[in-house]
Amino acid sequence: MAHIHTKPGQHDHTISIYLFRTDFSEPKVMLHFHKKMNSLAQFGGHIELDENPWEALIHELKEETGYNIEQVSLLQPHTRLKSITGSVVHPYPVTHTTMGYPNKGGHAHTDSAYALTANEEPHESPDEGESTDLRLFTKAELIAAKDTINPITYDIASFIFDEILDSWDTVSTNDFI
Repeated sequence: MAHIHTKPGQHDHTISIYLFRTDFSEPKVMLHFHKKMNSLAQFGGHIELDENPWEALIHELKEETGYNIEQVSLLQPHTRLKSITGSVVHPYPVTHTTMGYPNKGGHAHTDSAYALTANEEPHESPDEGESTDLRLFTKAELIAAKDTINPITYDIASFIFDEILDSWDTVSTNDFI
């Protein structure tokens, strides 16, 4: 989806997916080569006008990785609010950040980044037109490839490796479908 807001000071809400494969001797983060950014990055995209962040995560996951939501689990903090009367409680993001794009009219992206795990190959391929240059990195390989990875992606993936993978709960995505 194209940018909804393009004027200075306006914000698009985006979703980021940090997908970790856990079916190896040590966890590996899956990244793809992002053509527009000319670097390796996490998966994700804009939240469309007719969807919430979780719905955007589901469609971006399928489009960009070939994974169905049923093939992955979600990492969530131990202490979390699980229900609110009269509301839908969405998963907690690992980060919720805002990045400005001064060279693109001065608008910004406010991004919700989520950590997912999978213990198998995706059932399908990325959609036509999406990057098929998918790569897996252990923590040591991520560090070695730092110069080829988007800096924001690198920082968040490193944080997930160091702080989230072993300390947050692995939760079924069915809890949010």
